[in-house]
Amino acid sequence: MATHLEKLGFRILQALTELIFSFLFDPIFDLLLAMADKPTTSSSGRWSHLLKEIPNHAPAAKSPAPLPPEPLGEEMSDLEPEVYSVSQINKLVKKQLEGNFNSIWIQGEISNFKAHTSGHHYFSLKDDKAQISAVMFKGFNSRLKFRPESGMEVIVKGRITVYEPRGSYQIFCESMEPVGAGALQKAFEQLKAKLQAEGLFEVSRKKALPTHPQRIGVVTSPTGAAIQDILNVLKRRSRRAQVFVIPARVQGAGSAQEVVSGIELANRWGQLDVLIVGRGGGSIEDLWSFNEEIVARAIVASHIPVISAVGHEVDFTISDFVADLRAPTPSAAAEVVAQSEEQLLEKLKFFTKSLRIGVYQLLENYRKQTQFLSRQLIDPRKYLQDCLLRCDDWTQRLLQTMGRQIQHKRMQIRLNQSRLISPEQILRELKKQAANLSKLLALAVQSQIKSSRHHWQQATGLLDSLSPLRVVDRGYGIVRKDQQLVADVSQLKQGDSVEVELRDGFFVSEIINVKRKDKK
Repeated sequence: MATHLEKLGFRILQALTELIFSFLFDPIFDLLLAMADKPTTSSSGRWSHLLKEIPNHAPAAKSPAPLPPEPLGEEMSDLEPEVYSVSQINKLVKKQLEGNFNSIWIQGEISNFKAHTSGHHYFSLKDDKAQISAVMFKGFNSRLKFRPESGMEVIVKGRITVYEPRGSYQIFCESMEPVGAGALQKAFEQLKAKLQAEGLFEVSRKKALPTHPQRIGVVTSPTGAAIQDILNVLKRRSRRAQVFVIPARVQGAGSAQEVVSGIELANRWGQLDVLIVGRGGGSIEDLWSFNEEIVARAIVASHIPVISAVGHEVDFTISDFVADLRAPTPSAAAEVVAQSEEQLLEKLKFFTKSLRIGVYQLLENYRKQTQFLSRQLIDPRKYLQDCLLRCDDWTQRLLQTMGRQIQHKRMQIRLNQSRLISPEQILRELKKQAANLSKLLALAVQSQIKSSRHHWQQATGLLDSLSPLRVVDRGYGIVRKDQQLVADVSQLKQGDSVEVELRDGFFVSEIINVKRKDKK
């Protein structure tokens, strides 16, 4: 990898050097050669003509062609340097960059990663000093074994392109590999975390295996070693079980879809008791079909209990985590679903012996219990006589209790009758009380009226004594200015017209002079 990067760096440096020389030094060389061949006239005319000779793009290094005679007079002032448009410059840059960086490898950290709804991936590649925009279209990123995300260190292969409308350049990624862990291992960890977050690894979700399955389905390659191991174990341990092989490729392109189709076929048939899905050992690439998300979700959706039997004991796949049971090898899966007939016969003998002992002990317990109950039995006639005696006793007690209750109620009635008062007597007492209350009410009203009249007379006298009319009767007058009462000389000024009210009338007066008393 280091040698490859060194070669890549050398190629980039060489291309940039050629680009700089072609844009800068080739026109200067032409200019110097032209100046050496032509006579000196005016400096402005010479430079105008030479600038006209500069081509629209960077020419290849060549010998300068002889220039025509320099124009004279007014023709020199009409020659101007050629001006490039923005789009022409962007086209030149696009041609240079895409021509020199048609295929390139870049290592960097992904940042600002965005998976667009169209399926395209947009992100930036950066190191500690710079960054470059990048895009990976759906047709390329669909082939990735892992999902890129921000912060991931990757190596991408692609080509540099220039987006002319904005004058920006970016890299179109065609492949991508994570730095450090391999792409398959990264994809395995990402899918494992995703399915675990959905709760597909929870034990509570998984189905229990049948104790003695009679119809066993196997989704695997019909020519692989795994199916032979499974058949040998089932033939040795359970000759009565039926095995149904559902053929499917377990390695290579399209194998994951075949495994899914096998699982779905077994569920549509609906006659199997348990389903074994697996294959023999191999590399992570060989086992990758059982790390595909479609296989994991097909196992989860299966109505039949699924045993995952992939590879050797040290191999773990996504199907092992989502299956109802993980078997370390295909042979171990067969041993799980098919118990040995000899073991079943031994268990049957043990259960038969235990059943006989249990029945004998149960019968013995019933016999002892019957004997005990027989001794506890009493003659029914004697029991009936006892019941009759108890009934007579309870009847006598009931009669006595009822007699006492009746006598008690009679005494309460007599007592209540003696306490009763005649309604006529109550009415006479109430009339007498009403007459007394009427007299008291009349006296109270007269007293209240007298008291109120006295208070009114006092208030009237006090009000009359405070009336300003009483003051006027004694020779004083009330002074008003603009219908407002004058209480202070500060309200008056010379020339004001005031109205003075006396006892028998009023007159209007004009203020000649205003004097205020000195306060001591």
